[in-house]
Amino acid sequence: MPNNTKFIIDFDSTFTQVEALDVLGEISLEKDPKREEKLKAIKDITDMGMEGSLNFRESLERRLEILEASKPQISVLIDALRQKVSKSFQRNKEFFNENADNIIIISNGFKDFITPIVGEYGIKAENVYANEFVYDESGKIIDFDRENILSKNGGKPETIKNLNLEGEIYVIGDGYTDYEIKASGMANKFYAFTENIARPKVTSKADHIAPSLDEILYVNKMNKKFSYPKSRINVLLLENVHPIGVDLMNQEGYNVEVISSALSEDELAEKIKNVSILGIRSKTNVTKKVLENANRLISIGAFCIGTNQIDLETCTEKGIAVFNAPFSNTRSVVEMAIAEIIFLMRGFHDKSLGMHKGIWDKSATGSFEIRGKKLGIIGYGNIGAQLSVLAENMGLDVYYFDVIEKLALGNATKVDSLDELLSTCDVISLHVDGRKDNKNILDKSKIAKMKPGSYLLNLSRGHVVDIKALKDALESGHIAGAAIDVFPEEPKNNSEPLDSELIGMKNTILTPHIGGSTLEAQQNIARFVPGKIMEYINTGNTYNSVNFPNIQLPFLKDAHRLIHIHQNEPGVLAKINNSLAKHEINIVGQYLKTNEKIGYVITDIDKAYSPEVIDAMKEIPGTIRFRVLY
Repeated sequence: MPNNTKFIIDFDSTFTQVEALDVLGEISLEKDPKREEKLKAIKDITDMGMEGSLNFRESLERRLEILEASKPQISVLIDALRQKVSKSFQRNKEFFNENADNIIIISNGFKDFITPIVGEYGIKAENVYANEFVYDESGKIIDFDRENILSKNGGKPETIKNLNLEGEIYVIGDGYTDYEIKASGMANKFYAFTENIARPKVTSKADHIAPSLDEILYVNKMNKKFSYPKSRINVLLLENVHPIGVDLMNQEGYNVEVISSALSEDELAEKIKNVSILGIRSKTNVTKKVLENANRLISIGAFCIGTNQIDLETCTEKGIAVFNAPFSNTRSVVEMAIAEIIFLMRGFHDKSLGMHKGIWDKSATGSFEIRGKKLGIIGYGNIGAQLSVLAENMGLDVYYFDVIEKLALGNATKVDSLDELLSTCDVISLHVDGRKDNKNILDKSKIAKMKPGSYLLNLSRGHVVDIKALKDALESGHIAGAAIDVFPEEPKNNSEPLDSELIGMKNTILTPHIGGSTLEAQQNIARFVPGKIMEYINTGNTYNSVNFPNIQLPFLKDAHRLIHIHQNEPGVLAKINNSLAKHEINIVGQYLKTNEKIGYVITDIDKAYSPEVIDAMKEIPGTIRFRVLY
């Protein structure tokens, strides 16, 4: 990029996220009884002017007439606009400070509020070309300077012509008047800036559509903040991920695609080819075949607790970090388990079905309080442990079995074997993970060892219970009731039917995998998982990753961060450091952690690096993935 390249930048909806006169209207019309009607009129006039379907001067006159604003309100407007500077402009403040001489603001807005805002980004007041208000003696805005070129149609190209600028001229803006600069021959390139608003009539004329300033700096090799523009990071979110998660990804600047259902292996294998971040829930299987096609995939977010639907081994081998939400829906699942224990032991489910058929069965037979009964928990992880606490508070005696040594909470009793738990407890609740080893933990022989007349809950994974054996035990009365939320084969979406041998069984509650399906849980998950992924992308932090060595990193400041993922073999760190030393690069911080498969090295350096360093790091034997953060 030549040093004398000039950037002509629009203000409204480009430098800021909003149209300033729209915001001024919200301020000046605050107590007007027709406020909403007038604000809509201002916005409509603004849009028509920006799209080129309304004479600009006429749009300006009509808006000022409606506004009835005054000079003190401009100060309020400036404070509001400070909070509304476009996100990518905020991220790249360094660019404005370093290139202040070559950045010119040309706007059909007004210097009165533009100059104070852009001045905070190092842009010189003499480089701001805009309209100016005319005030009366009381400070009321009564007009605008009608001699100003920018108050007239075609004012932007005329302004540039009068400046006699040397070098390349690049225009960044969102409106038709910005395109007119290029159309008149006064600029070399027009970037349609779409971070805040995309106008089809404008984007169709652009040399380049720029979802952010990061994109413009990237294509011109001037980026100082991010090694890769976020608008080029494709995110695919499946299975109705909560809108909060979608919004967070969009706000970060990623290119987000949302699909409401799960995808088959073949569909996902095709779709994954250009995806950098994948978000799924429990129905999507990320198999080896899918991952073999995922050449750009950086991270996978499981918007749920389990990750058995993801081939973690292949992810690790390919340097793909996987994150889940191990705690976010714990309370929701536990509350459901408590409710189902009560429902089963009171026979509420069958009583309710009978009532809907007009059957009045007022009988206490087979109906019990839960107080004093023995609850057996298989799997004493986050959910099992919290269930233990709540159940004990409700008067249940709690026993648990786990293959890993876990500290008992409250008065819970750890038993030494699964058989002991099954034969002792009145209610058995499963809370194990979905690993293959857990298939049919409760098979025919184990179900036979359950206490006669006991109850079974499965809110974990469908394959951990032998469904045929459970059906037989329900039919024989050996088990008095069951609550099943998960199934070995589940429909991919809500339009597919459930096929299960348990349909119609007595005192059997069937639910469609909704243990964590509460508003609170989905909101928690939707915030937690994107947060971990964005932290990983932005800083390299792998804390809470299910397959990467966990490193919690300090904030990156005044340095470049080199991220190196490699096969866990001796000598890689030495080769990294030798390579950096050869290029005379000083290390200001370094972090290494390994697991049985991979090593993860973070190196912070304090000087600019050459492309040769990047190539050298990628060529180190055993390298899986390498990337740079600014």
